[in-house]
Amino acid sequence: MSPVLVLFLVFAVLCLIRVPIAVSLGLSSIVALSMVDFTLYTVIQKMFNSLNSATLMAIPGFVFAGIIMSKGGISYHLIEALKSWVGHIRGGLAVVTILACMIFAAISGSSPATAAAIGSIMIPGMVKAGYSKRYAMGLVAASGTLGILIPPSIPLIIYASVAEESVGKLFAAGIIPGLLLGGILLVSAIINARINNYGKLPKESMDVRLKKTYKAVWGFLLPVIILGGIYSGIVTPTEAAFVSCFYGIIVSVFIYKEMSFPKFREVLKESINITSMIFLVIASAMIFGMFLTTEQVPQSFATWIEASTTNKWIFMIGVNLMFFVLGMFLEAVAIILITLPILLPVLVMFDINIIHFAIIMTINMELAMITPPVGLNLFVVSGITREKVGEVVRGVLPFFALMILALVLVVIFPQISLFLAK
Repeated sequence: MSPVLVLFLVFAVLCLIRVPIAVSLGLSSIVALSMVDFTLYTVIQKMFNSLNSATLMAIPGFVFAGIIMSKGGISYHLIEALKSWVGHIRGGLAVVTILACMIFAAISGSSPATAAAIGSIMIPGMVKAGYSKRYAMGLVAASGTLGILIPPSIPLIIYASVAEESVGKLFAAGIIPGLLLGGILLVSAIINARINNYGKLPKESMDVRLKKTYKAVWGFLLPVIILGGIYSGIVTPTEAAFVSCFYGIIVSVFIYKEMSFPKFREVLKESINITSMIFLVIASAMIFGMFLTTEQVPQSFATWIEASTTNKWIFMIGVNLMFFVLGMFLEAVAIILITLPILLPVLVMFDINIIHFAIIMTINMELAMITPPVGLNLFVVSGITREKVGEVVRGVLPFFALMILALVLVVIFPQISLFLAK
């Protein structure tokens, strides 16, 4: 039997019996590599070398920054400030939820972290104000996906590592599409609130607004420090990640005074768990990619595509459909690491801009976050609300259509993603 066939067969079987993705990738790759005269020493060496990257060091930094923002009171004060300004308008709480997700996304780089941090505060508040619980859950799950599109973004960091592209350019490319998707969600939230007569909060005085904004200004400054530092050239993305960690600790401990030692241990534990999971997937996917390269699978795939179609748009439709199917079963990091090495030669063949494709791929990964049965945001929101995942899925369906609209616009108009990535 062909080693390539063995690789995908073992991988599929392991996934079907619910073996974790990282382990499935690693074991199937080791089995296939044993058939083409690779030693176990070489495999282990490649796994460790794959993590020896300054670019990937940004991941634990942004993960830690997102969690400390959630646990240290920063996200709470951000939401309170936003509520004081727009909570009184019809649909105001939905608007606050989306804006809070956009701001949190500009710090954490993670969709599940964004959904968890904002959802735990906003879903109960929206339900209390008269919103249907299904709508509130769907809104948080969908808005939380902005965590991987608005920079910094963990999937874009991984994309940059695989494609050997500039992290700064990829981050810049994500800004306008992120604002576009956020804007689409905002407009839909306001229209939906007016149609369904969803509740609003009492209007607060200017003094209260200014007081809450002053208290939240430390949180509002964090995205400015991260993105401003990167684009001004003062710090690299990796350095910005750890600057945000120290900033988050200082604000949580000395300004808001909501970070106790037991809570800090929780932050460390959660950060280590998430980072370890991501890095194990990366290491396993590296030997997966090493086998594919050895067997010239990417080149064979590119040749097959060239023989099958010369139309770039048919290829783009096919790739988006492929991402949709993969998103039903795999997480974003695994999809990027498995498919990107294969697709890169084809992108060159069709003269598709690698940075533009990164944003298309990331929006598809956003859709994967809310696509059953493996959509992580669905489980995060389900866990917060103690509702069945099926109920969250029903709430997220209208937002799924809006996200597809944003994807279509980005695919058709490349300048949406390329305008700032110069």
